[in-house]
Amino acid sequence: DFLYREKIVSQAERERIKKNIDRHKIDLYKGKASFVNENTISIKPNNSKEIIVSGDVILIATGSYPFRPPNIPFEYSGVYDSDTILKILTIPQSMLVAGGGVIGCEYACMFAALGVEITLVEGRDTVLAFLDDEISGALAQAMIKLGVKLVLSSKIDDVKKTNKNFIVNLDTGENIQVENILAATGRTGSTSELNLKSIGLETNQRGNIAVNNHYQTKKSHIYAVGDVIGFPALASTSMEQARIAMVHAFDLKYKTSLAPILPYGIYTIPECSMAGETEMSLKEQNIDYVVGRASANSNARGQIIGDKDGFTKLLFDANDMRLLGVQIIGENASELVHIGLIGLMTFATADLFIQTCFNYPTLGEMYKYATYDALGAKQKRDEKKLKA
Repeated sequence: DFLYREKIVSQAERERIKKNIDRHKIDLYKGKASFVNENTISIKPNNSKEIIVSGDVILIATGSYPFRPPNIPFEYSGVYDSDTILKILTIPQSMLVAGGGVIGCEYACMFAALGVEITLVEGRDTVLAFLDDEISGALAQAMIKLGVKLVLSSKIDDVKKTNKNFIVNLDTGENIQVENILAATGRTGSTSELNLKSIGLETNQRGNIAVNNHYQTKKSHIYAVGDVIGFPALASTSMEQARIAMVHAFDLKYKTSLAPILPYGIYTIPECSMAGETEMSLKEQNIDYVVGRASANSNARGQIIGDKDGFTKLLFDANDMRLLGVQIIGENASELVHIGLIGLMTFATADLFIQTCFNYPTLGEMYKYATYDALGAKQKRDEKKLKA
């Protein structure tokens, strides 16, 4: 029962955070907050009187909530967004997932693995378009193999409710009948009730607040981090943003900027992860590069765990073999990417992976063999140039 397990994990995480708050002797108030003025916050709890707090520095980290497009009828039971889906009581026979971004693909894979007949509708011609094309293509094939029907380059026109199901009409003329609908169509910053306009702060149409490199808003003593400032809106980067903001606010001097290269972990089936450049981004910058790949199916640990389709892909500068990008699909991809991330952060070359001795059998070994593959590709290129 994945929902039972979800409740256990969520509760444990809340308790961990609460203990950390108590350990740092932080006063915690529960309620809806809004600005009274630039230095004062009103907190309205559900069942008690209003609380007023003031501060010289204020950090806005109110998160986000799912965006609900008007063409999807959320008033009906059986229609969910990416938050309410976790309150689903029974596993449906069929579900349409609207949106081929991170959340949409993750939920599509999860429900397909549970035996639900999944149709994923995405307006673009690929899922997860920000990934390296080879990785997004491999993921699409893996999702199809899992049983997900991908309907790309299509948008939802409208949805009709029948007695037991929904009929989803697409702009291509196709009609899809499903039991449930999940809208994974992005998120909106939770800023609408903060009374920001009264203190001179504006948000965009998705509720995001503009900030500078120190995460200061137009009001220099008011900072904002996380989902409320938009992309990348990841838990990992949000925590780092908050640390940087408070270091700046209180002149602590130990962390002054966000890491220049961020990892991305997508918890689909199989996992995907990346750091640094993609082939597309390198081509756009006219950077000469070579590619090295290593298959999990040719790796002893990969064979042990049954990963037949996963692979590690490394991108190197063709001139000095400096590592430029890491792309991984397969088991533990979001963990494996950190090896390459550290290489990227330290401007490492292919020599790092050639000289490193990896445990056997491990998936980490793929870094060494992907590097050998890249060196072989470079040698062939160099020989071809000499002949020319």
